[in-house]
Amino acid sequence: MTVTRVALLIILDIFPSLHFILSITNEHYARATTLSNLLGNWGRPAGKWDPPAKPYTTPNYIDEDTRPPPARKANATFVILARNGDLTSIVDSIRQLEDRFNRHYHYPYVFLNEEPFSEEFKKWTGNLISGTVEYGLIPREDWVQPPHIDEERAKLAREEMIKDQVIYGGSVSYRNMCRFNSGKFFKQELLQKYKYYWRVEPGVKYFCNVDEDPFLFMQDNNKVYGFTLSLYEYHKTIPTLWEATKSEFITNIALVWSNFEIGDLDFWRSEAYTQYFEHLDQEGGFYYERWGDAPVHSIGVSLFAKRDQIHFFKEIGYRHEPFQHCPQGQLHTKGKCWCEESDNFDYIPYSCTYRYDRMF
Repeated sequence: MTVTRVALLIILDIFPSLHFILSITNEHYARATTLSNLLGNWGRPAGKWDPPAKPYTTPNYIDEDTRPPPARKANATFVILARNGDLTSIVDSIRQLEDRFNRHYHYPYVFLNEEPFSEEFKKWTGNLISGTVEYGLIPREDWVQPPHIDEERAKLAREEMIKDQVIYGGSVSYRNMCRFNSGKFFKQELLQKYKYYWRVEPGVKYFCNVDEDPFLFMQDNNKVYGFTLSLYEYHKTIPTLWEATKSEFITNIALVWSNFEIGDLDFWRSEAYTQYFEHLDQEGGFYYERWGDAPVHSIGVSLFAKRDQIHFFKEIGYRHEPFQHCPQGQLHTKGKCWCEESDNFDYIPYSCTYRYDRMF
């Protein structure tokens, strides 16, 4: 075999490999040597080839939900009562709240705990929050069973509730929480600079976009209390609450479910409500029975707020097991909600929402 033939074979062997490499590494070469391009330019005079196309650039996609910063905001914060062990479930709640509302408004958060928050808790929660965040330690006297409670009597009451299978009937910590939320949370130092609050619980769901600022709605319309769920209270937990309140209301006790509430902190700080809570606290029903913050808040609002100062947030989709409020019709569409409209607690027999509607 002559040297020329060897050289030709080497060239023929190398050329396809070289062409393949250039085709995948050089965009202009690949485009120029495509079959359609070669045939399209066949027979054209020299120098008359089409110029190479402009290099491809990635288009700039615009988030359809991007909006300018709000022109104004209320003096408000989210309030979260949580423990270090709630980290997984509270992260889930915060992620939804940020995605659906606060990433546009950047309202601050206040976390409260009867024990110091761990660094891990602060790291994970703080990383998700678009606003500022503060972590507060609840003073012992605001959390534990007060000294005027007869522990022997309280213990007997807990044992009786355990026999009756009352949920949280044997729990002292649950009673501490109910008492704290009823009359102590708004006195915490970190909340003194705020006027409005939105209570957030671990493990809840927010189904819809919240396009309008609920805090500003409360402020601009002189509202003091907002809710999404209302239901009848379990009578065995509050048998003497109405008697202690000394009010003549309906026999069946209807309440707003306070795990979701947006409210005016100054309302709870008022002299009238403060005296009411102190009266209940001395009665001891938080421990001798199992008075919850939901019925206490509901009665307080009924006693000391005007009817038109209470608001049902129909557009805010919300779930706290086992109940949920799912916006209906156009509100569901506008809010891009992901809850099933038929799964809605508002007007089933155990709900009290129809009582609210009848007031207007």
